[in-house]
Amino acid sequence: MRFEKVCIEGLAYHLPDNVVTSADIENRLAPLYERLKLPQGRLELMSGIRERRFWDEGVFPSEVATFAGRKAITSSGIDPAQIGCLINASVCRDFLEPSTASVIHNNLKLPSEAFVFDVSNACLGVLNGMILVASMIEQNQILAGLVVAGENGGPLVNHTIETLLSRTDINRKQVKSSFASLTIGSSAVGVLLTHEKIAKQNHHLVGGISMAETQFNHLCRGSDDSGAGGGWSPLMETDSETLMVEGCRLAGKTWVRTREELGWNDDEINRVFCHQVGKGHRKLMYENVGLEPDKDFSTLEFLGNTGSASLPTTLAMGVEKNMLKAGDKAALLGIGSGLNCLMMGVEW
Repeated sequence: MRFEKVCIEGLAYHLPDNVVTSADIENRLAPLYERLKLPQGRLELMSGIRERRFWDEGVFPSEVATFAGRKAITSSGIDPAQIGCLINASVCRDFLEPSTASVIHNNLKLPSEAFVFDVSNACLGVLNGMILVASMIEQNQILAGLVVAGENGGPLVNHTIETLLSRTDINRKQVKSSFASLTIGSSAVGVLLTHEKIAKQNHHLVGGISMAETQFNHLCRGSDDSGAGGGWSPLMETDSETLMVEGCRLAGKTWVRTREELGWNDDEINRVFCHQVGKGHRKLMYENVGLEPDKDFSTLEFLGNTGSASLPTTLAMGVEKNMLKAGDKAALLGIGSGLNCLMMGVEW
């Protein structure tokens, strides 16, 4: 995929106020830790995640995605009447039907002729949404499009803790399959893409490559994705070690193809923004793609893994901290269970 006319014009994130540390989670799991003789501090030690954030109970994905989307529009200065597509791309949705995007579209009062739909692809949802919007802009079908996500990790973490504590037959191996669920956090994000002819800042989305190795679709599976504001009781089972190894191997292959597509070399890359999973994943991924770890901008230590909002939230925070200068080249390295990988290049 190559784009000549597409710009990232608006980036915004929205975070919960409620901070939950890894120590807080382990304190709740103390009876299980004592019974299985698990050492305190292992959650932060293994993941590198010190804390994550959760929304208040009863908050729906559409509410926080609306907030982030509105911030992205406002910061861009683009007239909302020019937005021809709205995509909600979070794992979490208000309900199975209708689309959560329809709620957000109504909240934002966007044009009635805009395309409005959800995209779901685990942690790659927002990047997939960006590719769809960029393709529509490139074909002159729309002038601008907004991709949003509102991820709500609290119900998953809480239900995982309750399930682990309720099982008297559980062993260390079974606890291991729930480990990834305890690293999940919450965030909302909005990404506004525009045609270059209405762009004010000219941060170009250059293109990218998507690759899949779907024989590994069994490595991470969740049980529910709806009703996040009410009685949502999701569970997720993950073969974390195999997922990390195979995912990072796929990342290496995808980056080789992305460089070829963009005509870039590693030395040209000024900054890298990747999906935030854990410190072990980050180390192995950089070994596989061959990029320098010091080009990375990390948020996992205080946000955890926020699903589809993870990479774009990290990008928005990096831009806010002036990590990108005019003319810089940035690599966006996305990966999600399935396995799917999507990597893109940005010229700032």
